[in-house]
Amino acid sequence: MLLWFIEYLTLFFAPANENGLTFYAKLSESGQLLHLIYCSMSEITIETYRDINKKDVVELILHIQNVEFSIPITLELQPDLNAIPGFYQTNNGNFWIAKIDGKIIGTISLLDIGDRKGALRKMFVDKNYRGKESGVGQKLLNTLLDWAKLKGFTEIFLGTTEKFLAAQRFYEKNGFQEIAKQELPETFPVMEVDIKFYKISV
Repeated sequence: MLLWFIEYLTLFFAPANENGLTFYAKLSESGQLLHLIYCSMSEITIETYRDINKKDVVELILHIQNVEFSIPITLELQPDLNAIPGFYQTNNGNFWIAKIDGKIIGTISLLDIGDRKGALRKMFVDKNYRGKESGVGQKLLNTLLDWAKLKGFTEIFLGTTEKFLAAQRFYEKNGFQEIAKQELPETFPVMEVDIKFYKISV
């Protein structure tokens, strides 16, 4: 019986799609899907931001905010995006991007707010690369936390909107603890859309 079953299995291979992912599907003779897995044929890299990346970074962030989550926030209300080196890449802060095949698919930044404390900001990942399968968000966060430890930060704070439910679960899974707004350092830059706040000890 087992041999008969194996005899009628076929292995289907599909070339990489536009996201650099190769899909494998194991089908029965009748076409029933038995297994579907995918693997990345391209390497995801985390790089330090340079101003040559500005246009793509702004487009990614605004698309996620405005189009995907309908958050009414404009570029004018985020002047930091027009001055990333001077705003984030000063003191012990930094800004990173995730790329695949030259395409920017994620961002994260650490703002130095003084007293060995930092603010995690601008964490965004293209919807096609979210989740543990690609690991983009985790790679970005790990990069930030490793940098924070290296630079002697003791606590990292963040604020997020009520619509980013998956992001909230992601932060909590990674050890961030929810805190009241009143517990934030005075130097923490609160955005109007932020209603939930977290911190983690480094």
